[in-house]
Amino acid sequence: MEVRTYLVVVDESPEAETALRFAARRAAQTGGAVRILALIPPAEFVQWGGVQATMEDEALQRAEALVTSAAGTLTDESGIRPSITVRQGDAVAVVRKTLDEMEDVAALVLGAAASGPPGTLVSHFAGADAGRMPCPIMIIPGGLDAEAIDRLS
Repeated sequence: MEVRTYLVVVDESPEAETALRFAARRAAQTGGAVRILALIPPAEFVQWGGVQATMEDEALQRAEALVTSAAGTLTDESGIRPSITVRQGDAVAVVRKTLDEMEDVAALVLGAAASGPPGTLVSHFAGADAGRMPCPIMIIPGGLDAEAIDRLS
């Protein structure tokens, strides 16, 4: 039996936490798994290599701390131990490449901002690219509270 994996893109936004909670609840109820994808924005070119390396290292450390915290919360609340991937680059390209590499993804789970534009990934993957996705896209409204997420998942 193939395990359903929910791929959740996590950053420092509140809607990412909402998406992660939803994915964890779905995975717990369906016997699935959660893979957290933390994105590090592409580094801006800096003329001095040492400064560039320090900036990239700091971004990696922030992403790893964020993912470790999210994974701990996920394990505590649902008992699910997620797998974690940290990648650097353009967000859309990194998510697309990750989906191409992972054949077991049951759904891409994204959180939409509670106010203002929904976010770059939501706009892209729910827009023109939606018909070419290798899996369903679940867009979780960032304004949902924990009780609503639990009820809907």
